[in-house]
Amino acid sequence: MSDRAIGKLKTMIESWMIIGGVTFSVAFGTLFFKLRDINWAVKLQRPDWMFFEPAIPFIWTVIFACGAGSATFVWEQEPGSLKTWLLMALYLLLEIVTVAYIPATLRAKSLKVGTILGGAGEILGVVLTLAVLPISQTAALLLLPYAIWGAIGTYTTWEMIQLNPEAA
Repeated sequence: MSDRAIGKLKTMIESWMIIGGVTFSVAFGTLFFKLRDINWAVKLQRPDWMFFEPAIPFIWTVIFACGAGSATFVWEQEPGSLKTWLLMALYLLLEIVTVAYIPATLRAKSLKVGTILGGAGEILGVVLTLAVLPISQTAALLLLPYAIWGAIGTYTTWEMIQLNPEAA
C-alpha cells in the first residue's frame, strides 16, 4: 500500500470517528427530560396504526448512523473547505433539531412543539439532501431514511394532536 493510500485511509478513519463521535454525543440530548414528563406522554392516545412505536429508538439509531455516514462521504470530498464546514454545520443543526424533539415536547407538554420541530427537521433534511446531491449521490441516498421517517414522525405527531387536542 502506498504512503498516499495509507494517508487517505488514516484521514478517512479519523473523520469517521470524529463525525460518529459528534453524532453520538448530540444524540444523548434526548436524555434531557424529567421522568415526570414521561407520564404525560404515556397517557396520550396514539393512532391505531402506530404499531411501530417500540421500534422507534432503533429506527432513529439507524437514521443517525446513516446521517453520520453521509456526513463522512461529504467531508471526504473536500475536507476542511468552507463549503464542507457549512454542510457539517447543517448536519449538526439537523441533528440538534431532531434530538430536541423529545425533551422540548415533553417539557412543554405540547404536541404542537413536536410537530413544529418535526416539520423544521423535515425541511432541513430535504435541504441538506439536495445540497449534498451534487457532491455525493451516496451521501444524498444515506439521508433518504431521514427524509422518509421525518415525514412519518411529523405526521404521527400531528395526528396525535387530533386525538389529544388538550395536548396541542
